Amino acid sequence: MNPDRYRNLRRDTELKYINVHPIQRGGVLTPEARKALIEFADGYSVCDFCFEGRVDLVETPPVRDFVGDVAEFLGMDEVRFTPGCRHAKWAVMSTMLEKGDSIVLDSLAHYTSYMAAEANNLEVYEVPHSGYPEFRINPETYADVFEEVKRETGEYPKLALLTHVDYRYGNLTPPEEVGKICEEYGVMFMVNTAYSSGLMEINGKKMRADFIVGSGHKSWASTAPIGFVATNYEHVEKLMKTSTIRGRWSGRGFTKKEIAFYGCSPVFGAPLITFMASFPSVVERVSRWEDEVRKARYFVREMEKIVGFHQMGVRPTEHTLQNFESLPFHQVARKHKRRGYFLYSELKKRGVIGVHPGLTKNFKINTYGLTDRQINHVIWAFKDIAEKYGLEVED
Repeated sequence: MNPDRYRNLRRDTELKYINVHPIQRGGVLTPEARKALIEFADGYSVCDFCFEGRVDLVETPPVRDFVGDVAEFLGMDEVRFTPGCRHAKWAVMSTMLEKGDSIVLDSLAHYTSYMAAEANNLEVYEVPHSGYPEFRINPETYADVFEEVKRETGEYPKLALLTHVDYRYGNLTPPEEVGKICEEYGVMFMVNTAYSSGLMEINGKKMRADFIVGSGHKSWASTAPIGFVATNYEHVEKLMKTSTIRGRWSGRGFTKKEIAFYGCSPVFGAPLITFMASFPSVVERVSRWEDEVRKARYFVREMEKIVGFHQMGVRPTEHTLQNFESLPFHQVARKHKRRGYFLYSELKKRGVIGVHPGLTKNFKINTYGLTDRQINHVIWAFKDIAEKYGLEVED
C-alpha cells in the first residue's frame, strides 16, 4: 500500500485544452459554482442547519426554496435530488410499478434505463429506430409497441420511457408526441432529459410527462454525482412515500424519511451546492440554445469537408452532441504504429482533448459552450491532422 500516491491528484483538462468530451460539456462548472464548491467542500456541509432530517427541507442554504424553483423551471410540481439520473429512473420504477410489469422504452435508451428495469424485475419492450445512418425514433411507433405488449401480456404497459436526446447520436425526439400517445393509452410517461434539461427549455406539463429525470453533472453545470426526478401532484404520495417501519424493540420510527431516496436524498455537499450555485446561469443559458445548435451545425459542415467524414444521426443536427463516422482516420490508424490512439495524441498536441482514446472509426464530440473561436480551433486541428496524413480536405 502506498497512500502517498494520492496526495497530489491533478486535472488540467479545462485549463490547458479545449475539452470536447461528449458527456462533460454541459457539466462544466460556472465561476459561482467553483467558488461555492470550495466553501461547501467538507463532507456534510450543506447539513449544518438541518432540523427536519431531510436535505430537501434545509433552509440554510435555501435548499427548500431551490426544490420549488427547479420544479417550476421544469414545469412540474415537485422535485427530489438523486445521485445521478440513473437513480431517478430506479426510484420511479421501484415505487410506481410491480414485479413483472411491462415498460416500453426507445431502443437508444441509456444502459441505466435497462438496468433500472432489470433491478425492479420488469419486462422491457423496445421502440425500434430507423437504422443507419439516422437512427431516428418515430414517436408514433410507441403506439405500435403498446399494442404488441397488449397482445402478448393481455394489458398495456404501465410505463413508457423516452430518451429526449440520446447519448449515442444526439438525436432529439419530440416528447409531446409520445406524451399524447401515452395519455390516450393511459400509460405513465417518463422523459429522460439527461442531455436536454439545463441546456434547453423543458416543460413537463407541455410534454404530458408524469416524470422527468435528468442529470446535473451532464447538463446543469454541476459536479457529479447529482440527478433529479420531477413529477406532478398526482404521483407525489406514491413516489415520495415516507417510512412507516417501527423497531420492534425500540419503537423507533422515521416518519419524515422518504423510502425511494434512502430516507434523505444522498447528495449532500459539493454536488448539491454546485447545482444550486449554477442555477441562475442555467436559467439564463437555456434561452441561448438555438445559438448552440447553430454552432454545432457549422461544426458539422466544416468537419465534413474532410472527405469521408460523415455526421451520423438525424440531419441537420438538433443538438451539440455529434457522432462522426471517420473512415479516413480509421484507415490511417490501421497502419499507424499507435493504431487508434494516434488521433487522441495528435489532437492533444494541438490543444484539443475529449475524443475517447483509441477511437477513430466512430467517435463523439460535444461543442456545447464553446466559443466560435474555440470551435474553429477544433476544426483546424482535425483538418491539420487530415492533411498531415495525406487525406483530402475540401476548400
